[in-house]
Amino acid sequence: MEIGVSNYISKTLSSSISIVLVLIGIINHVSGQGTRVGFYSKTCPRAESIVRSSVESHFRSKPEIAAALLRMHFHDCFVRGCDGSILIDGPNTEKTAIQNSGLIGYNVIDDAKTKLEAACPGTVSCADVLALAARDAVVLSSGRTWKVPTGRRDGRISLESEANATLPGFTLSVDDQKKLFVSKGLNVRDLVALVGGHTIGTTSCQLFSYRLYNTTTSVSDPTIDPTFLPQLRTLCPQNGDGKKRVSLDTGSENRFDSSFFNNLKNGRGILESDQKLWTDASTRPFVQRFSGARGNFNSEFTKSMIKMSNIGVKTGTEGEIRKVCSVIN
Repeated sequence: MEIGVSNYISKTLSSSISIVLVLIGIINHVSGQGTRVGFYSKTCPRAESIVRSSVESHFRSKPEIAAALLRMHFHDCFVRGCDGSILIDGPNTEKTAIQNSGLIGYNVIDDAKTKLEAACPGTVSCADVLALAARDAVVLSSGRTWKVPTGRRDGRISLESEANATLPGFTLSVDDQKKLFVSKGLNVRDLVALVGGHTIGTTSCQLFSYRLYNTTTSVSDPTIDPTFLPQLRTLCPQNGDGKKRVSLDTGSENRFDSSFFNNLKNGRGILESDQKLWTDASTRPFVQRFSGARGNFNSEFTKSMIKMSNIGVKTGTEGEIRKVCSVIN
């Protein structure tokens, strides 16, 4: 009798567990459990090659597009997660935020999306197009490639106010930078590695010329290499065009390498927030490490990019797959 009851209970529990596991499987399938490499291998096998071709085409005529695409992906992920919300047009959207002013490259994403819709209608999200394009931009700039997990879906909300409140500014302290990155699930190593993306691209004089001139004391920022100061003042005269662009990585603007960190060590960081990574005790060891030939900057960057590109992703039935990246369905 006791054995019979025991067997009954065992079978009942086994059946119950099986039902629970099936339900969990269904829930996971519906709501999504994150991204994965090869998400479009069956539904749109040419997805990655189509994006790559579009990025390459624009890069050939405008190499600076690479830095713009990388920055766009970063700015997308830090506001509402990596959901393509930065691509949406309209008043008071993320595109209109101060930190996104002057950002180019939207046409590259639109071009890739148009070709994807022709090949695989309603399949590949704009958020994934942006993530893939950022990877391809780094590779075209002589950086290391990596496998991009895909399966993101597009968000339906895009707010200028959120972008202005969230995206890091060029005067941000290291402590505040760390707090921001930690809030996104990223550590100090990720912070320094991702800021290393400034090894390609430019910034405008208006974002750092205050470091070159102090109208009260006529003294420049003491963290700037004195021998470098005349060059910067020539590039950005005190009463010159504030919109003029200057390389963030002097001597290596279009090549994805570790020279950016060597410049920080030598007091040649352009943005205040960048240079602070060398002067702060908590981030300095990583700058030191990444500046060396064996520092594995490219390897660390790819790891951090994969982490960043999974911030707050929408998967499963969340969000939507936009037909046009600049417009909500």
